[in-house]
Amino acid sequence: MTVRYDPAVPIRRTPLLVVAAALVAAAGSGLLTRAPVPGPGPQVGVPDDRRDPRTRYRRSLPPQAMRMFERYPPRPVHPDEVLREFYFTRLIYGGQRYMGGASWSVDFPKADRQFMIGLKRLLDQLDAYDYDNALVATDPRLYRYPFLYSVEVGYMMLSPDEREHLRRYLLAGGFWVIDDFWGSWQWANLENELSALLPEYPIVEIPLDHPIFHCFYDVEEILQVPNVGQGRYGGPTWEQDGYTPHVRGIFDDHGRLMVVINWNTDLGDAWEWAEDEWYPVRFSHYAYQMGVNFVVYAMSH
Repeated sequence: MTVRYDPAVPIRRTPLLVVAAALVAAAGSGLLTRAPVPGPGPQVGVPDDRRDPRTRYRRSLPPQAMRMFERYPPRPVHPDEVLREFYFTRLIYGGQRYMGGASWSVDFPKADRQFMIGLKRLLDQLDAYDYDNALVATDPRLYRYPFLYSVEVGYMMLSPDEREHLRRYLLAGGFWVIDDFWGSWQWANLENELSALLPEYPIVEIPLDHPIFHCFYDVEEILQVPNVGQGRYGGPTWEQDGYTPHVRGIFDDHGRLMVVINWNTDLGDAWEWAEDEWYPVRFSHYAYQMGVNFVVYAMSH
């Protein structure tokens, strides 16, 4: 049987025939050719998923690492755990509320854990605890830990009991790092607290030739480290009226540095956001160098 084409009779196109025709046309025009496989670095004309928040944080991370925008509960040291040589210990202090939460807990625990990831890579001989370790000043375990860290001290209000135990800790050899507070009124609050805590010891500017700047890394200048928002988007590095960064300290009678004060700067944010490609790397480098120097000084003095 022969089928002849009659132009007067319309052709019935089934859906299957339409799809097949579209596929043939697409193949002919090159629309179905395979996309190039991106290499390890950014590719011209190919999306780079390293800056895509949907994929950037799916990669494998150390077990103590915290992914951006995710909240994790603190992981206190269990009494049965094997004691380590070093713990990043954060002071839980009394005071005013800050942004709806306790001011002592700003950036906690991500900044603490993130700093420990870098510290263990840089000081690989140090037997350090991977996670966070937050304690109140009245906790008798505080004397096990020679390194203590605090933030947002512009809102700190120590009780007489906290003050007594913290003073005893510092005079016994403890080392206290203060960070992330800005401007004249926050300084006034800290100065008032320290004058009640250690009234016989003045607050002084630490010179750049002091061992705290050279005990592991040579830090030649003091950078102002901005918060993550201003750092990522190129905003000003200062907050309030804190235009100039300072590293000040309090020394004991033997010249040992008991308290180091990082004023008008935010080292904790630079630790916390070090994995973020949009956060300027020079701030994270400086913050890690300072942090490592603090730990080496605390463990050797």
